[in-house]
Amino acid sequence: MDYSDIKRLIDDMGNSKIDSLEIEFPDGIKISMSKNIQKEVVIKAPEPNVIEASAPMTAPVAVQKQETSLTNVEENKENLKVVKCPMVGTFYASSSPDKEPFVKVGDKVKKGQVLCIIEAMKLMNEIESEFDGEIVEICAKNEDIVEYGTPLFKIK
Repeated sequence: MDYSDIKRLIDDMGNSKIDSLEIEFPDGIKISMSKNIQKEVVIKAPEPNVIEASAPMTAPVAVQKQETSLTNVEENKENLKVVKCPMVGTFYASSSPDKEPFVKVGDKVKKGQVLCIIEAMKLMNEIESEFDGEIVEICAKNEDIVEYGTPLFKIK
């Protein structure tokens, strides 16, 4: 595959509706691409309770139950710090399947302590805590595929 083929593939993906693409050729070449498209959600309270999104929707969605859960989440978010995934890869809670996880819910962690491993392109990347605190929630399961920006841990 030469430069012009790759350039054409990038242009075609940019003009398509797909968000990500992974191709593996028989000769061992792998190509992985994804778009960074963020969708904005706006909630209007006094008018008919509808969620508006930048992407077209087929039907309005009622928000009455979501408003209460959003306020509860916002109250909890004030005290929580989130460790987000810095890359696309596979989440591993421990260094090997037969070992204990690096951290569990309720564990006290210090800044710089290893929380998990993200495998990306056959490389094992140790993800360290950015904060001191206590693990409140582990948002990913062992061997889950995680994307850039995915919450991995919530720390109080």
